[in-house]
Amino acid sequence: MPTMPPLILGSTSRYRRELLARLRLPFDVAAPAVDETPRPGEAPADLALRLALAKGRDVAARYPDAVVIGADQVCDFDGEPIGKPGTHERAVAQLTRLSGRTAMFQTALAVLRPSTGFERAMLVPVRVQFRALSAAEIERYLKLEQPYDCAGSAKCETLGIALLDAIHSDDPTALVGLPLIRTAALLREAGLDPMMHAA
Repeated sequence: MPTMPPLILGSTSRYRRELLARLRLPFDVAAPAVDETPRPGEAPADLALRLALAKGRDVAARYPDAVVIGADQVCDFDGEPIGKPGTHERAVAQLTRLSGRTAMFQTALAVLRPSTGFERAMLVPVRVQFRALSAAEIERYLKLEQPYDCAGSAKCETLGIALLDAIHSDDPTALVGLPLIRTAALLREAGLDPMMHAA
């Protein structure tokens, strides 16, 4: 079996950590030090791509012999970025706005291997149609799940799926935060084949 370079996930997200573990590759986690403030007039897709690359580059600078994954996700509602609510009140406001509407979740992925000069980033958008939600449904959902660390205030991998009418994506884990089809493809391009290195 080919020797595997160190793999570093440049993210503190437990959701991304759980997703990457599905590829059965040994990896470490490093927290990127990146200011995530949107720039004036920055489109959500551009923000997600910029942050995924910035996170990857920040971690790659510390681990030059590793393959590094950076990722970011921004909820795009009518061209406006909607971030993690942080509080119950903001989550109520987000879900009230999203009720009966469609949002694009812009999931960005970057894979870097400094030792070879490899650096690729891509956007994997997911179109999400929310049901018309009552105030009681929103309150009940937030009480049960407390999704205050999720962009758009909904966890599709658990009860949040019941808030939705449809999800449209060609990479099914993108909405959770790490598009594994694209991740596996970029890792192969970087010289780390998940199928050959999986344990």
